[in-house]
Amino acid sequence: MTTTATGTAARWTNWGRCASADPVAVAHPRSTAEVADVVRSAAANGQRVKAVGAGHSFTPIAVTDGVMIRMDHIGGIQHVDRETGHVTVGAGMRLRDLNPALHQIGLALPNMGDVDPQSMSGATSTGTHGTGARLTGIAGAIVGLEIVTGDGTVLTVTPDDTELFGAARVGLGALGIVTSLTFACVPSFLLHAREEPMLLPDVIGQLDALVDENDHFEFYWFPHTDRALVKRNNRVPDGTARKPLSRARFLLDDEVLSNGLFEVVNRIAKHQRGWVPRLNAISGRALSPREYTDWSYDVFVSPRRVRFREMEYAVPRAALPDVLREIDAWVNASDETVSFPIEVRFAAPDDIWLSTGYDRENAYVAVHQYHQMDYRRYFEGVEAIFGEHEGRPHWGKLHTLDADTLRTRYPRFDDFRAVRDRLDPQRTFGNAYLERVLA
Repeated sequence: MTTTATGTAARWTNWGRCASADPVAVAHPRSTAEVADVVRSAAANGQRVKAVGAGHSFTPIAVTDGVMIRMDHIGGIQHVDRETGHVTVGAGMRLRDLNPALHQIGLALPNMGDVDPQSMSGATSTGTHGTGARLTGIAGAIVGLEIVTGDGTVLTVTPDDTELFGAARVGLGALGIVTSLTFACVPSFLLHAREEPMLLPDVIGQLDALVDENDHFEFYWFPHTDRALVKRNNRVPDGTARKPLSRARFLLDDEVLSNGLFEVVNRIAKHQRGWVPRLNAISGRALSPREYTDWSYDVFVSPRRVRFREMEYAVPRAALPDVLREIDAWVNASDETVSFPIEVRFAAPDDIWLSTGYDRENAYVAVHQYHQMDYRRYFEGVEAIFGEHEGRPHWGKLHTLDADTLRTRYPRFDDFRAVRDRLDPQRTFGNAYLERVLA
């Protein structure tokens, strides 16, 4: 294990360039035992400890002025149970490394989001999800985990401990340092992807059928227009041939248009805000349909090279049409210009206490703003709309809610806080973000 003294070189900044930290030391443990040693030493010195993975959360959830633990050396697949499909991985393993490693042994995660740089503990601790009305977020696949608590004790958490299991799968980094996770995986599967433009009123008019009749459904709406890009991803029968996108089509659509040209559009939008509605209309009309069949993780994941800030809320699925109408009205009545599409996804209920999906079928609405543009007024306006519909914020994305409000959105909120009191009574894992959201 190594540590690095604080200083200019030790400053940490997240991917969105909206959170940073100057820890007194940075630790790079290679085992659970070394993590426990770091925690015990820091606690004895009155220092706080936070683990950090890819830094892909937009909130300051990983920020610390104490000891920062980099989990990069605690990764890899640690155990595979062929009979159950249960796979144990080091908490610092990245999604982008796990997916091909699972595929090599004929397995896959049942669902995932649309980017893959996150560490497994970071993705699950913040409630990262994908889309699919019959599928939960990534944490819903957890069947066990190992966690180091505030006094350096190592706990193995299983479904038999219903209280700790309910709290720890989406733990916000508040209960301890997760060092390994066990997932219930499924056999590798192909997805048939069908992507095409549609008018937003047509999407809303067919919403229930689109969501319920597809394994994974999502759409992107271009503000200032009535245009949307619809994505349907469905499992295919055994024996179906893989027909991936051609290299040329992938480079044109995903690299040149969705990243290179989109970066240019946002740089223009930064200086010529009045052009944005027209640029969005052009983008919406320029979309062309495409279909392909590929391995699940290659369909789920898209490259995202244009840097941005993001807010995402889960709202009851039935409220989605009203939420979108109210966002459209707010954008049209304000002088804000929004160059990023609004992303809409869906997920099944789960039983994880601080999951946005706890005991509720949700639609997820994500809003973005280019990283060189001020997002605050836009996000504040949209957040007020989410609040009128019992919105629950994604824990890794920007929001302004505090414990008093969050208590009204999560039925097991105080139960979670009681578990925190038991596992970390001295708040070794605390920081300003957790003080705000948990009190």
